[in-house]
Amino acid sequence: MRILLAEDEKDLNHIITQKLTADGYSVDRCFDGQEAIDILSYTDYDAVILDIMMPKADGFAVLRFLRQANRTTPVLFLTARDAVSDRVKGLDSGANDYLVKPFSFEELSARLRAMTRAAFGTASNILSVADLTLDCAAHVVKRGEKEITLSAKEYALLEYLMHNQGIVLSREKIENHIWNFDYEGGTNVVDVYISYLRKKIDGGYDNKLIHTIRGKGYVLREVNDK
Repeated sequence: MRILLAEDEKDLNHIITQKLTADGYSVDRCFDGQEAIDILSYTDYDAVILDIMMPKADGFAVLRFLRQANRTTPVLFLTARDAVSDRVKGLDSGANDYLVKPFSFEELSARLRAMTRAAFGTASNILSVADLTLDCAAHVVKRGEKEITLSAKEYALLEYLMHNQGIVLSREKIENHIWNFDYEGGTNVVDVYISYLRKKIDGGYDNKLIHTIRGKGYVLREVNDK
C-alpha cells in the first residue's frame, strides 16, 4: 500500500517512515500541511497519516481538502491533542481514525490494516485466492501448506494484487501504488517484480494465479486463461 505521511517533527517522521517501509508499505513523506495538500492534488494514496498541528496548513485543512474533492482516501490523525473534544472534531471532520501520541507502532500498524480492510471491503486480515493465503498482520504467505518467503516489495505487490483479486490492474496503477517518489529504478520495474512473484507463487503449480492481460496489465485470479 502507498501511504502519505504528513508530520512536522522530523525525527518522528523519519522513524515512522522507516517502520512502515519495513512493514512493506511504500511511503511518501512531507513536513507541513500545504505540502501534503499539494501532493494529494495529483497523487492517490491507499491511506494518509496526518498530524494536526503542522505549519502552513493544519491537519484539518488537509482533511477538508480531501473530503471537499470527494476523495474517500482513509485518513488517520496522529496527534498529541488528546482531549475528547479533539477526537470528536477529528472524526466528525471525516477522519477514519484518531491515534494519540505517544503511541505504539504495533497499534499504528493495526489501525492502518483496519482502515485498508474497510477501504477494500474485506473483513479479515487473511486474504486468499485458491490455495494461496496472505496474512496481513503476520506477513506470512502460503501456497497450500508451503510458506513462501518474499521481499518487502514482492509482499507489497502480492498484497495489492490480492486486495484487487479479479481486477485487471495496469502497470501504471501498480507502480503508482507500490513505489514512492524516491524510486529511481527502470521503467520495467512492474514486469520484473511480477516475474519474481510468478516464480515464487506459481512455479511448479498447474493452477496459475497471476495472469497477463495483453495491452492492459495483470490480474490475480484462480481461473486460468484459455
